Amino acid sequence: MGKYINPFTDVGFKMLFGQELSKPLLIDFLNNLLKGEREIMDITFLDKEQPAVFADDRSLIYDILCETSDGEKIIVEMQNRGQSYFKKRSIYYVSEAIARQGVRGSEWEYGIHSVYFVAFLNFRQEDIGKEFRTDVALYDTKSKKRFSDDIRMIYLQLPYFKKKEQECESDFERWIYVLKHMEALNKLPWAAKSPIFQKVSEISDISALSKEERLKYDHAIKVYRDNLCVYRYAIESGLKEGMEKGMKEGMEKGMKEGMKEGMKEGMKEGM
Repeated sequence: MGKYINPFTDVGFKMLFGQELSKPLLIDFLNNLLKGEREIMDITFLDKEQPAVFADDRSLIYDILCETSDGEKIIVEMQNRGQSYFKKRSIYYVSEAIARQGVRGSEWEYGIHSVYFVAFLNFRQEDIGKEFRTDVALYDTKSKKRFSDDIRMIYLQLPYFKKKEQECESDFERWIYVLKHMEALNKLPWAAKSPIFQKVSEISDISALSKEERLKYDHAIKVYRDNLCVYRYAIESGLKEGMEKGMKEGMEKGMKEGMKEGMKEGMKEGM
């Protein structure tokens, strides 16, 4: 096991971004993510489990749910395995976060606050695109102008981020590099010059974990690795089955066509 936590385990992700101690880290990351667009001064962590609105409805459980000082909601998700319905689920999450802002009574005039959805994807999701970063917002299809700022979804597909340490030009790229390679690093780059990355180094150092935190983290690592093994086995089994089926069908088709062609040629020669 390396010097730093794996940020793609449930426990590691919460340590790095989902606790009061690490609030400055999340704020810094979000500000670099949205640089030139807006600046977040403070956030408040909300209960990640939102109760059902209706009796037959299901409650929602987010990885991280927080609110800015301006009342905007920010949902941060971390996913390690591809899901055929992930894009639809993210749209549902954003829609629910908006709908829950409704206030009963005739005096409410739809004063909703913006909802941001940020997803770290440790895999490639084909229906989202083939870029590292995909930004989704409401636009007018003709003028291409922003129609509303109330919905914003940002997908970060980490396998598409290929930059090396010396190639990172912005703090946002440095954040992504650190997150992607953290578990394998013995020394965190930029920690000596940046207070934020120094803080990342302190929080993510496995040796600094308490006994209770270490037990939770070790269990999370086991779950993470087991899930990856199951996922990879399913992919490999599917590929193997597909290849065997394709070869079988190809051979059967080839033999059938070969026999047909042979009979045709034989009849022609015989005549």
